[in-house]
Amino acid sequence: MSKKLNLTQVSKQLGVSTATVSNAFNRPDQLSSKLRDRILSEAAELGYHGPNLAARLLRKGESGVIGVMMVDSLSYSFSDPVASQLLQGIAEVLVENGKQMLLLSSALDSAEQSSAESLPDGFILYGALQGNSFEQIKRLGKPIVKVDYHSGSTHSVNIDNEAAAFIIAKHALKGQEQSIAILGLRLVDSNRVCRLTHEDLLTESQDVAHSRLKGYLRAAKDLNIEVVASQIWHVPINNAETAEVAVREVLSLSDLPKVILCMSDVIALTVLRVAKELGINVPEELRITGFDDTPEASRSEPALTTICQQSIEKGRVAAKLLLNTAQGDDTVQKIVLDTRLVIRQSCP
Repeated sequence: MSKKLNLTQVSKQLGVSTATVSNAFNRPDQLSSKLRDRILSEAAELGYHGPNLAARLLRKGESGVIGVMMVDSLSYSFSDPVASQLLQGIAEVLVENGKQMLLLSSALDSAEQSSAESLPDGFILYGALQGNSFEQIKRLGKPIVKVDYHSGSTHSVNIDNEAAAFIIAKHALKGQEQSIAILGLRLVDSNRVCRLTHEDLLTESQDVAHSRLKGYLRAAKDLNIEVVASQIWHVPINNAETAEVAVREVLSLSDLPKVILCMSDVIALTVLRVAKELGINVPEELRITGFDDTPEASRSEPALTTICQQSIEKGRVAAKLLLNTAQGDDTVQKIVLDTRLVIRQSCP
């Protein structure tokens, strides 16, 4: 196989300067359409398809690429409405600033993506990364912003999950004696839907799920409503199929709860769907709340009472913070965005 030509060799064969060839690929507005088309066509015939990105990185010291590492697999992240909204916000800011996005997943073995991790100029980390993923990225010495995770002296963008959960639970319980069920998300280390045990409630953690659980339990305690571990379900992944296993178990109880607090809109919308199928009237017989305020929450029937956590804005803020850091702003910032209780028909 013949050796690939470089920019200098291509320019000599085409009889133009290296700057002209470079402009044809990178700055087309600098050339006439006729000249650019000729250069691109003849370069392609020579097997040259543009300047090498790695060479540009070595030359300029930057790639113009921002890495976004998801704690989950990429296929799951694209299906999750909250992750999708976050990525939308990040993308808006990167496009405005002429940057590219590289999506990575900590679910992959580190050896499989070490080369990809060396490319970005900085990283946005979404969720609590497991294993040595964070340490591996940290060793690169590039700017980092964490989203939905508190840790050390690193820039972060979060919401106050406990406070938001407290507010929505207080609204749902209405200060009255109510039977309650909580459909949690990733509360224990298990891939199966299950109820919590008393020992599970003793876990000390600042992650998203446990912060929301603390908010729910604090609201119930303020209203003298006892909640035991068996009233709390663990849903291992935020999709309707998995949530339905827990939902059907809850809705088949002989003593049907009056209030179901769900840690995501996906779970709450599944409760709405199954309740309708079983002939359970919402909100007359059952009050349901979600968390996230995804687009589907306002379109459901009845519309879902939930917490707006500004997922798109969270992405925008994280991207802006990272770009500012990359420009030399070393002041560590821990940004906490406001949340808002959105009251709709599922729990008026």
